[in-house]
Amino acid sequence: MSVAVLLLLGLGLLEAEGRRNRCYFNRTQEYCVCYNLSEETAGSIIQCLAATTVEFQGGDPEKYIDFPIGDLDSSAIETLGSLIIQKIIIGNVLVPEILLARVLRFFSYTHVQELAFESCIFQGTGDWRNMDGQTLPIRSLSFRNVTSAPLTGQEQAFSSLSRWLESLEELAVTGSRVTSLPCAIGRVFRALRSLDLAQNSLGDGSLTPAFCQGAFPQLQVLSLQHNTLSSYHSVCEAMELLPGLRHLDLSHNNLVADPSSSCQWPASLWHFNLSNTGLDEVPTPLPPNLKVLDMSHNHLHAVDVSQSSLKKLFLNQNLLQAVPSIRNCPMLDTLHLDNNSIPELPRDEVKLLGRLQDVAMADNPFSCSCSGAGGLQALAATGHLGPGWPEDYRCHSPAEYQGWPVAQVPVSVLRCDRAAVVAPICVALALLVLVGA
Repeated sequence: MSVAVLLLLGLGLLEAEGRRNRCYFNRTQEYCVCYNLSEETAGSIIQCLAATTVEFQGGDPEKYIDFPIGDLDSSAIETLGSLIIQKIIIGNVLVPEILLARVLRFFSYTHVQELAFESCIFQGTGDWRNMDGQTLPIRSLSFRNVTSAPLTGQEQAFSSLSRWLESLEELAVTGSRVTSLPCAIGRVFRALRSLDLAQNSLGDGSLTPAFCQGAFPQLQVLSLQHNTLSSYHSVCEAMELLPGLRHLDLSHNNLVADPSSSCQWPASLWHFNLSNTGLDEVPTPLPPNLKVLDMSHNHLHAVDVSQSSLKKLFLNQNLLQAVPSIRNCPMLDTLHLDNNSIPELPRDEVKLLGRLQDVAMADNPFSCSCSGAGGLQALAATGHLGPGWPEDYRCHSPAEYQGWPVAQVPVSVLRCDRAAVVAPICVALALLVLVGA
């Protein structure tokens, strides 16, 4: 059983020194976590065989580099095939690539679909020739906060793994100081749908080689948040060869918009995240068939968007001083304007906004004049004002209402439209005078 467990769980049999060295199983969540297992305490791993997710934390697999790993016999293969484990997480270990290369091929006998490495250091060079032509059931692979040799120069290893990698659907390499992604590597991932490269060191010049002709042909979701990107135009140019891209996240980069940019975003792109990118204007061009645009947490003073397909627009945490016109966005159903500098909602905008399903304007410095408070109260009456109503809608001015909830400001006709009350009274008095005469 110890050999089968080693092969199944990759790097699970690890030496314990001064810490917990056993496994803990949560039956409700079907989750098992093991800390620094040693061969002497490997018995506790038996309880993990009823889990769908197994996590290993800590240890020293280096001492198993010379461990003899041969082909499995039929009983071991049958045992592995009967297990229900679907996800394995390996964290806080130094991973010798030579050992990983020898163990990985035995995952083909399991039902493991997800493999994740967290806070690991990959050391040395693996001999991946035994993986030539090998397929694995793993469809999701992730590396978070890992250290390894640069991807450049690893083309041969990726070639040996190509039979498996060309069927991989999800890949995440986050927080790992990645600076480049060679074109040849991208061409291996023929079926990849989702690629997460967040929190790395990718710059403008690294994108075009990474997303070259033939790379990631099925990619739909791409996250580049928290990198070192700066040119909106360069990113746009790099995306032109991704015909199926639907969701792009560029948030938390310091972007500069080029007003003369003529690049064309993929027509398939419909969800675009530009939040926290330091923009002071809406960049152009935008993807032509955009449905969701997130430009929250920027420095926008004004917004003029004309997108016939746009359904959701997020502009919270900006410097807007007026509600942007939505007349050229006929499909819009969601508009978020929280935390801006908008003093009031003009009555002529109430009807337009009242047609939306979700409007949010909390934490703006509202002027609670008759028109200011009245517009918000009228919009709230439609039932489509966001969940912050009424507690997060408070008056900033005039002084007599400062700090008041907008919902409590009186906007009666007697107070706000005295002419509408006085005029009929004057007419009535005049008629009475005429009748008396």
